[in-house]
Amino acid sequence: MAVMINTPSSADPRAFLYREDALDPDTARALAAETLGQADDGELYLQYRSSESFGFDDGRLKTADYSSDAGFGLRAVSGETTAFAHANELSVSAIRRAGETMRLLDPATQGPAAAPRKSNQRLYSDANPMNLIPFADKVALCQTIDAAARARDPRVAQVSVSLAGSWSVVEIIRADGFTATDIRPLVRLNVSIVAEQNGRRESGSFGLGGRYLYDDLMKPETWNRAIDEALAQALVNLDSVAAPAGEFPVLLGPGWPGIILHEAIGHGLEGDFNRKGTSAFSGRIGERIGAKGVTVVDDGSIANRRGSLTIDDEGTPTEETVLIEDGILRGYMQDRLNARLMGMAPTGNGRRESYAHAPMPRMTNTFMKAGNDDPAELLSRVKKGIFAKSFGGGQVDIVSGKFVFSCTEAYLVENGKIGAPIKGATLIGDGPSVLTKVTGIGNDFALDEGIGMCGKGGQSVPAGVGQPTLLVSGITVGGTVS
Repeated sequence: MAVMINTPSSADPRAFLYREDALDPDTARALAAETLGQADDGELYLQYRSSESFGFDDGRLKTADYSSDAGFGLRAVSGETTAFAHANELSVSAIRRAGETMRLLDPATQGPAAAPRKSNQRLYSDANPMNLIPFADKVALCQTIDAAARARDPRVAQVSVSLAGSWSVVEIIRADGFTATDIRPLVRLNVSIVAEQNGRRESGSFGLGGRYLYDDLMKPETWNRAIDEALAQALVNLDSVAAPAGEFPVLLGPGWPGIILHEAIGHGLEGDFNRKGTSAFSGRIGERIGAKGVTVVDDGSIANRRGSLTIDDEGTPTEETVLIEDGILRGYMQDRLNARLMGMAPTGNGRRESYAHAPMPRMTNTFMKAGNDDPAELLSRVKKGIFAKSFGGGQVDIVSGKFVFSCTEAYLVENGKIGAPIKGATLIGDGPSVLTKVTGIGNDFALDEGIGMCGKGGQSVPAGVGQPTLLVSGITVGGTVS
């Protein structure tokens, strides 16, 4: 077990970036001007980050880890070419060494790009969640959840609890003197339960979190709900039967099932894939790509959400970006580079995993908006099909939009009624096709609980998804051929 050392407290979070003997704000601005002055665009990205995680398994604390890190990423852009260098050191000498890489670029010929607009929005607390709750209280929370879950039902055979938090201080400095700062908290709680009955074991899990503090996760009503949801899923799966195979109408539940939109559609609407012509949606703005009523947006400006950012990692304020409106493709998610090359405006979607990575267009919270249909009425339309309530892993091919998703909780539907739970169901299809097969959109929109991570180009960032209950006329279900 690792020993956790609390992050030093400071009235000004920027003190984690600047020290008199290493780097100060005025010098950082001068260095940005010196190293990036001949480029079209770019930034000096400073970051301090700390994180902790607790793992409670088999009735005892298995892991307790803490880490902290600080560094910078220096990026210069000239035309379509990018130079990028980084180091885990916040010092004048390290930044100057990185500046040598920037000189390899051809000087800008059209003048520097305009700075991002300023914004006064604050979407989450500046406080460090890790410093506000004692170490012992976090361990006690895991222990309490473990004991409560085991007491819930005699069929509970195994309980795993994980708790994690992080805090990041980011400052973005441009050659023109533009400076923007963001302080980012993030917490998550996950409960997994294995239930056993008649020699059969099945699992269920539930997680939640966001850009807020540990206080909400430590409320009994919060962690008890996590136990109830995880246990319910495990017990349902104890009675599951083999999934059928073939093409069926599929009713997708609200909230987390929006992950299918994220993967099958969202990545294909990111600017870089469309600029390069490698997306199934390239060059199709203004075309109908989905059924009427299908409206999909990306919105990083929702307070406290896991995928939200006050500003993106280039300093652009986040906003609601309409991607698909009533089935018509309206736009893409853009960082500054791809927006400039495509003659479009940045949308606040320039994201990076850390100072050691260059930004690229990424999703924040991507979801389909509510329709007018009663979810019960949508269910009644399904004569023989599948109701998918929760998903596990999935993958997509950006060029074709083809996807494969595994269901962690799903049911047969017969004559408009939910029947037996099924195991081993996978949904197979392609994003552009699925959008055209939407035949009903519920009025019960929900965002996910705050557990999503998105991978792209070797980088992982927190992301959110959501949707209402959605009826799709036909998706291929991989299961067991009877």
